[in-house]
Amino acid sequence: MDKSVTDFNVRLRTIQIRDLIVGIIITVILSGIAVAIFPEIYESNELFFIVFFLIGAILFIWALRGTRGLDRNIENLFEDSNKKEILYVFLINLLFASLFMLLISTADIISGFNDPNWISMWDIETINVDAGVIILEAIGSIIFAPIVEELVFRGVLFNRLKIRTGIIPAMLISSFLFAIGHDFGGMTSAFMFGICMCILYLKTDNILIPMSVHFINNLVATILETTQIDIFLAQFPLVIPSLIISIIGSVLLIIYIIKEAKKLKNEYI
Repeated sequence: MDKSVTDFNVRLRTIQIRDLIVGIIITVILSGIAVAIFPEIYESNELFFIVFFLIGAILFIWALRGTRGLDRNIENLFEDSNKKEILYVFLINLLFASLFMLLISTADIISGFNDPNWISMWDIETINVDAGVIILEAIGSIIFAPIVEELVFRGVLFNRLKIRTGIIPAMLISSFLFAIGHDFGGMTSAFMFGICMCILYLKTDNILIPMSVHFINNLVATILETTQIDIFLAQFPLVIPSLIISIIGSVLLIIYIIKEAKKLKNEYI
């Protein structure tokens, strides 16, 4: 990391992978100390997640201290073209993420038609919701995850890898590493999402752009999971239009990635 650089965007690009590794080690140590002092942190996965990511965010703030230009990034975030692309990229990724569940739901419904004794795996059930757990999960996944994950996977890993491997390999490697930290069922959608975040970051040189998409994505995902709206849309007959829309969104996502990746590759040759 070059501490002599005062531009926020440039300083971020100078953070090296070894700096990131040191930061992760420090975060683990400080999280362990926090758990030793306050054992209740370890008893709650959600609270530990918040503490871990909070420490990581503080270390990034320390690394980027004294820089200028974040205000320009915020102004750039609200430009019409960027706002439209943020919403578009979020939407096509959301539709792609729902494709796998809708395909399984369709197969499940077809099996039910053929077998009257079939028990659907997508029945909507009333569940007891712990408001405290929901709030902690929301704070961790909606606020801290987009900030820290974008700084780590796009701000550091993608930036450093593209210097050594080129644009496309850097996108694939950093997105794969991003994806393996997610649930097995969501790894493919996380991988595609990671590629889109690399594209947005490279196009704008503004880490706040992918952060914003990540924030909206996690906010909507949390709402869908809490309200079970996604399960409702996977029920017959809504599953049919839902599946069609999801397929269209998935095609648009693939087109977006291919088109933008080619354009960026040509620009950086």
